[in-house]
Amino acid sequence: MARKKKISKQDIYSFYMDYYLEKGESPKTVYQLSKIHNFDETQFYEFFGNLGAVEKSIFESFIDQTMDLLDKSEEYAAFDGRNKLLTFFYTFFEILTANRSFVLSILDRDKNSPRFLKTISAIKPKYFEFIKTLEIEKLDLKNARIEKIMDRSLDESLWVQLILCFKFWMDDDSAGLEKTDIFIEKSINTGFDLLNVQPLQSVIDLGKFLFHEKSQMN
Repeated sequence: MARKKKISKQDIYSFYMDYYLEKGESPKTVYQLSKIHNFDETQFYEFFGNLGAVEKSIFESFIDQTMDLLDKSEEYAAFDGRNKLLTFFYTFFEILTANRSFVLSILDRDKNSPRFLKTISAIKPKYFEFIKTLEIEKLDLKNARIEKIMDRSLDESLWVQLILCFKFWMDDDSAGLEKTDIFIEKSINTGFDLLNVQPLQSVIDLGKFLFHEKSQMN
């Protein structure tokens, strides 16, 4: 019998993703996955408590990869909040695109059920941590309770924005997914313009873009 090999968390990600893409379903047991890839089953439990945790961790890793790339960029450190958010979105969706077959398989499986949001919500805590680093300027209302509500509202509005971009990216059939890039730019600029109470032109531009896309689909 061949000697069992030493594996990493990244190896488990690869094993899981390959299995899902080849079989169209998750592995049934850890034993099954370990037998296919010749590693000791106990190694799996050094990283995860069960197979269900792997999928969640894979999505979290996309955020981690994004932040690692941003942290290495000197240009990013000098950006304002708007451009940091734009850079985050572009980088994050590039990473998703590099894993598009797997991500689409998972999201298509869940898109018509509450499980869709549960799958996406795996990245929510890390995304909110990122938002805090943006230090987005808000109105100073001199009221801690109201400001706390505003912070929560900002987090949730930017979360909805990410979900909308996910939905658009899933349906994007343009070359190089260039329409997703346009949607990201317009939606984020609109959001920041609303914060700055200068919304009209961006709202009109986004509305025209969405109407044009809807008309083409019909």
